[in-house]
Amino acid sequence: MPVLRVALDLPLHRLFEYRVEQASAADVGRRVRVPFGRGEKIGIVVGVVEQGEWPLEQLKAATAILDDLPPLPADFFALCEFASNYYQAPFGEVLMQALPVGLKRLAAPQRRAGRAVKAVAPLPAPALTVEQAVAIDAVAINGGFSAHLLFGVTGSGKTEVYLRLIERTLALGDQVLLLVPEINLTPQLEARVRSRFPEHNVVALHSELAEAARERNWRAAFSGAAAIVLGTRLAVFTPLPRLGLILIDEEHDPSFKQQDGMRYSARDLAVVRARQQAVPILLGSATPSLETWANAQGSRYTLLTLRERANPQARLPAVRLVDTRRMALREGVSEALVSAIRQRLERGEQSLVFLNRRGYAPVLACPACGWVSRCHRCAANLVLHLADRRLRCHHCGLEERIPRACPTCGNQDIHPFGRGTQRVEEWLQGEFPEARILRVDRDSVKSRKQWEAMLDRIHGGEADILVGTQMLAKGHDFPKLTLVGVLGADSALYAADWRAPERLFAQLMQVAGRAGRAELEGEVLIQTQYPEHPLFAALVAQDYPGFAASQLKEREQAGFPPYAFQAVLRAEAPAMADAMAFLAQAVALPPVAEHEQVMLYDPVPMRMARLANLERAQLLVEAGSRPALQAFLPRWRAAIEQLKQPARLRWHLEVDPLEL
Repeated sequence: MPVLRVALDLPLHRLFEYRVEQASAADVGRRVRVPFGRGEKIGIVVGVVEQGEWPLEQLKAATAILDDLPPLPADFFALCEFASNYYQAPFGEVLMQALPVGLKRLAAPQRRAGRAVKAVAPLPAPALTVEQAVAIDAVAINGGFSAHLLFGVTGSGKTEVYLRLIERTLALGDQVLLLVPEINLTPQLEARVRSRFPEHNVVALHSELAEAARERNWRAAFSGAAAIVLGTRLAVFTPLPRLGLILIDEEHDPSFKQQDGMRYSARDLAVVRARQQAVPILLGSATPSLETWANAQGSRYTLLTLRERANPQARLPAVRLVDTRRMALREGVSEALVSAIRQRLERGEQSLVFLNRRGYAPVLACPACGWVSRCHRCAANLVLHLADRRLRCHHCGLEERIPRACPTCGNQDIHPFGRGTQRVEEWLQGEFPEARILRVDRDSVKSRKQWEAMLDRIHGGEADILVGTQMLAKGHDFPKLTLVGVLGADSALYAADWRAPERLFAQLMQVAGRAGRAELEGEVLIQTQYPEHPLFAALVAQDYPGFAASQLKEREQAGFPPYAFQAVLRAEAPAMADAMAFLAQAVALPPVAEHEQVMLYDPVPMRMARLANLERAQLLVEAGSRPALQAFLPRWRAAIEQLKQPARLRWHLEVDPLEL
């Protein structure tokens, strides 16, 4: 009797065996319904054998092999197997998380036809610049695996390069996978892709889609009916029978890294997938990650550069620093910025005031006794959201009413300290009562429909001043926007995170790139108390290569990635002592002594030491080579799994962490 080897969505590094009346190798890759415990689960058949590891009489019978889909292909298994091995994640978890929710349910949802996509008028392709043409010709479609970095200044026409490469790929009858970091970038890009290729089926895959729509789009991609798949990070696993090209927009964005569950980098897996399936991959960014830049400076990636904006009448905005050390600010806004906004209002142009901190104020405090609005579940403050009359934790989601008086001393004169987008919006409305002010952050935009409506208002000229967070920092083209003012950038200059300078530079370069993208000249004002800082000097010169070179030199001297390879073991428990004790046990395990090339640092509490009533600690693992780290991690992980631990302690291992 055949025996099925089945992968289940469980945190266990093993497969499960079930007997079945009839099965063959053709069933590998099909979903299967099997009994598990007191219930049933959906799994995936990864093997059919005549003799399993367990006696046949001890095996339960599989309930049914599901044949509503063709078997998942070998290349899908190859990518999932690599992800499982590299990121130390259970194979079953990797396989199952890559499927739409509807395909993992015991009771199949009622499927209905999707809504007809509105027909769009095809847009003519614009004339290419010389640099764009060179970049397009450098990517050999149907020429096997090749990796390219498209480094182009903001507004240089990277999207047009993507579209031309898509056109060449579709002409060969192949499919294209286009990954973007966030849902916010999807509507505008999706509309542009559809308008250029109205005769082809374009589907989107992201978390904002309804369950039925996501499954329907996934099936279209899997069957080959969809020619272009536009998605966020999880779309990297989507099986495509005729994959011919992979594109990654804004490749530097940390949103490509999954931070919970199976912690993987979609950008890195996309490169692996391109190599496995022998197709070209193009990574695009105005501010590439330093790891990608280092690869492009070496021989791993081909560097393609767009130095000028695609619109011949558009110029890069002038970046100017506003020294606020001896300046009186009003709600954090300098007179220079106020004057610049007023000039834009007089000319009928748009301004953006950028502050990457939502809410009204980061904290509510009592000046009499020192009480502050701390979250009792996290090592963080409750943020004041005055419009909703609420205090909110941006980490665990806890909400409280704003107290009428200090909870400690009863003082009724409690004050907000610091400022967020709501407070700046309120002040600007008082300063410019005639202006139409639009705040764009996670509080004002909570769904795709709201985001699309907000973009329509901006493009329609219904806003004079935008107040926004990083939601507005990348990928958007507002022709009337000519001024960007940056508030509160200094806080990241001397952060404990050694990646902070890279992130700050990328963020400021991206938001600066929103100004002057059409015929109107753009200007960027950055308020700072550290105008002599090298990071700001590079920003004023808009010199990413120089900034990247200095950062990579510092990292090489310090032994940081990409010149070292890291993993981190994290533990969380109700008591910090339990988390630290568990990590101390992990340091003493036998595999540690057997791998001399790997260094383990002392366990320490995480910077956010308490989150949602759990105390958190971490242990950094580092090696000088990736093979040395990968040889160590499986043995160490297996030994950790055998440790006795408190009932409520949870741990996970993350490879290539972005945050420490």
